[in-house]
Amino acid sequence: MNIEVEIRSFISKEKYESLSEFFKQNAKLVKEDYQETYYFDSEQDLRTQKNNQGSKIWLKKGKIHDDAREEIEVRFDGDNFDKVNEIFEVLGYGVEIKWFRKRFQFDWLGVKVCLDYTKGYGHIIELEKMADDDDGKIEALNLLRGKLKELEVEETSKEEFNRKFEYYKSNWRELVNE
Repeated sequence: MNIEVEIRSFISKEKYESLSEFFKQNAKLVKEDYQETYYFDSEQDLRTQKNNQGSKIWLKKGKIHDDAREEIEVRFDGDNFDKVNEIFEVLGYGVEIKWFRKRFQFDWLGVKVCLDYTKGYGHIIELEKMADDDDGKIEALNLLRGKLKELEVEETSKEEFNRKFEYYKSNWRELVNE
């Protein structure tokens, strides 16, 4: 089983910049990426994304902002991004949200760290570790929470993420000027 365990927090622009400097000195930069992600109006968390490496379709089981969710992912050529989105729309899945995100991904002592700026949404730090089972999930979550404290970042509550996500979902077109 592939279980993605992650925690994330909203951070100020100043904290984002200081963490960026910290990770450039103390971690390995894995990639710098620009991502355009479409969330579809579906009972499941179904998304497509085009980034600097190509494109993908992925489904995350469970609820958005859960600490751990199983993922199913299929990668494809970036040139087919619009065609894949068209297939989903013909099948009745409308685009519910679009994200436009600049991401820096680091490997910090075996932890995947992403520093994100999402247009209209804000600055976020995300720490992630993969787990194979429920025991590994709990262990990974405890490790990630310890690392977040080490960075002097308070974990943003699920309620706050859900509130901001719902606001973005209702207003994203105005927030990103689309």
